[in-house]
Amino acid sequence: MLEGLNIFLDPNTQWILFGSMLLGLCSGVIGSFAYLRKQSLMGDALSHAALPGVCIAFMLSGSKSIFLFLIGASIAGIIATFGIGFITRNTRIKQDSALAIVLTVFFGLGIVLLTEIQHSGSGNQSGLDKFLFGQAAALVLSDVIIMAITSLVLISICILLFKEFKIVSFDPGFARGLGFPVAFLEQLIMLLIVMAVVIGIQAVGVVLMSALLITPAVSARYWTEKLSVMVFLSGLFGALSGFAGTFISASGNNLPTGPIIVLSATVFFVISIIFAPRRGILSKLVLRVFARKNIKASQIELKRKERTV
Repeated sequence: MLEGLNIFLDPNTQWILFGSMLLGLCSGVIGSFAYLRKQSLMGDALSHAALPGVCIAFMLSGSKSIFLFLIGASIAGIIATFGIGFITRNTRIKQDSALAIVLTVFFGLGIVLLTEIQHSGSGNQSGLDKFLFGQAAALVLSDVIIMAITSLVLISICILLFKEFKIVSFDPGFARGLGFPVAFLEQLIMLLIVMAVVIGIQAVGVVLMSALLITPAVSARYWTEKLSVMVFLSGLFGALSGFAGTFISASGNNLPTGPIIVLSATVFFVISIIFAPRRGILSKLVLRVFARKNIKASQIELKRKERTV
């Protein structure tokens, strides 16, 4: 046990652990609003759309600066968001089809650009392919600082505008009647999703980032009916997934951190499905058994009364 804890004495592991937990916390909080707005696939589309932004940022700068990658991925994500909205508003194509179109186009473009960079012969391009599945082990102090600042800003916005986000997520028409800038708030939520995806692609990768956005939120939904509690639990599940994924990855033999984090989040999801009160499978079975016993007891009592009459 003590030998397993010794891995946290390594400064590099400490930064990876801190960054992964921050990423899970931020993704869980923002993913709650994406889930409530039935935009679970939006995170998938935006995470795939970030890849060409990363590639173009590298091609223009020639350096693997996480800050420049964040800018490039953010711009690509915003363009993808407006592209989805444009297709939905100006054609008869539904949002799920628009998401699929934008996802495949941007991801295909990203793969083409990534292949071109790999064949360019420049020695500085090594490691860019890690953005597909993530490489949390490559995080350094400067990367974690950027992730921490961005995460704190995103979470602070969610806290300050929690009431507005809540009303817009549940009833946009009512929010519009109250005078809230619904269009602005909806675009702001989309921007927060984009930024959450962007800060996570280095650790988790563009392929798996959507799972870290949605899985903690779905897990938290099983435990409560109250939005504030759901957002808190979602962030907690995300942070614990980051901790567990980093610990298992550091303890194992070259296990990839990003996929292990996603698998850890899936474990919390399975636990929620089975053991959550009221909504969990186990609690439903128990309630069903008690209901049957009550029905049988009522039937026996009714028959007894009929006989006495």
